[in-house]
Amino acid sequence: MAMKNTKIQQKYDAFVDYFQEHMPLAASELKYHNPYELLVAVILSAQCTDKRVNMTTPALFERFPNPETMAASTVEEIYTYIKSISYPNNKSKNLLGMAQSLVSDFGGVVPDNREDLQRLPGVGRKTANVMMAVAFQQPAMPVDTHVFRVSNRIGLTKNSKNVTETERTLVKHFPQEVLSNAHHWLILHGRYVCHARKPLCEKCGITAICDYYKKEFGK
Repeated sequence: MAMKNTKIQQKYDAFVDYFQEHMPLAASELKYHNPYELLVAVILSAQCTDKRVNMTTPALFERFPNPETMAASTVEEIYTYIKSISYPNNKSKNLLGMAQSLVSDFGGVVPDNREDLQRLPGVGRKTANVMMAVAFQQPAMPVDTHVFRVSNRIGLTKNSKNVTETERTLVKHFPQEVLSNAHHWLILHGRYVCHARKPLCEKCGITAICDYYKKEFGK
C-alpha cells in the first residue's frame, strides 16, 4: 500500500513494532467474567478509575449476576452498591435501563454489534467499541481520554478536535489485526508512562517517534 511509505505510517509501524515486542499481550484492567459483567464495568468506568470499579463490582455482581436480576431491581438499590463510583445517580439509572433493555429487547444476551449496543441506555460509541474490541475480539478503536491525549501527544493524530476524528485517524493507520491491542497500548502507556501533567519521558521506549519529546527536548 502507498500509505506504508508515508512518514506518518512509518510512525504507526514503529509504534506497533515496539509494543508488539514489549507488550504483546495487552488487556483491559477491568475485572469481569462475561460480556454482561464487562458492560456493567465499562459503564461504571466512565470518568472513574478501573481500580475503583474493580473494588465495587464484586458485591454488585454477587447481587446482580445477570441482566434479569438487575432488571428486576430498582435505581435506589443499585445505587447502594455503586455509591462510591463517580456519578452514581446517573449510572444507577443507566444500569437499570441497560439491564431492562437487554432482557426485553435482546433476550438477556449482550448484542455483539455496535448498532445494537448503542441502543442500550448508558452505552455510547466509546463503550460500544470497548465491547466490540474486548468482549467480542472485533477490530475497534475505543477512544477515551488516555487514547485521545496520548495519540495527539505522540503525533499519531495531528490536532484532532474530537474523539470521533481521533478514532477515524487511528483506524485508518493501524492494521486491523492489531487495532484492539493498539487501544490497550495507548491506554496503558497513558496510564503508566505518558502521564497527563508530567510524562515519564525517561522511562518511555518510543521517544524516537514522539512529537512531544522532540518539541520539549529538541531530539
